Amino acid sequence: MSLNEKPFADLLAATRHSAVHLEMRDLYAVGDEAEDYAAFLRTGTANTDPTKSFWPEWLPLVTDAVARGVVMRRVRIVSEPVTDYIRYEHAITVLNLQAGEDVRWLSRRQAADLALPGADFWLLDGKVVQFNHFTGDGDWAAKERTDNPDTAALCAAAFEAVWQRAVPHEKYTV
Repeated sequence: MSLNEKPFADLLAATRHSAVHLEMRDLYAVGDEAEDYAAFLRTGTANTDPTKSFWPEWLPLVTDAVARGVVMRRVRIVSEPVTDYIRYEHAITVLNLQAGEDVRWLSRRQAADLALPGADFWLLDGKVVQFNHFTGDGDWAAKERTDNPDTAALCAAAFEAVWQRAVPHEKYTV
């Protein structure tokens, strides 16, 4: 099975040291969270029940990885003032943290002088990159994976530069 054909869960299960995720959009409109996001817009309250929505699929992947010693870090570059979607994402991040992810936030203005890849990505063990491509309105378009060392090094450097400037979730207010 080629790198692009493997389920992400299998790639994460094979990860031994680190999994980092850089997110750079102000709006995601992916189907698995559409209902929860719509409810948030109506009520102002986020669904943080770990047994609902997409969480039962994601949280065990994170807790298993962290239990194996994998350090999972996620950083989000956001425009300020933030969008409604980012307020929603900030509200549900408590579940990422409870599962063992370390999450930080960075104002887009503070990232303006950083060289960044053109798409969100995951970098696993500093070797495998998964770029996540989205449509203009935020829905999934495609994923693209590579184990090219130059691409992995570019993503690692970009992530670390953003991480150093970013604010821990607990200190970032929306």
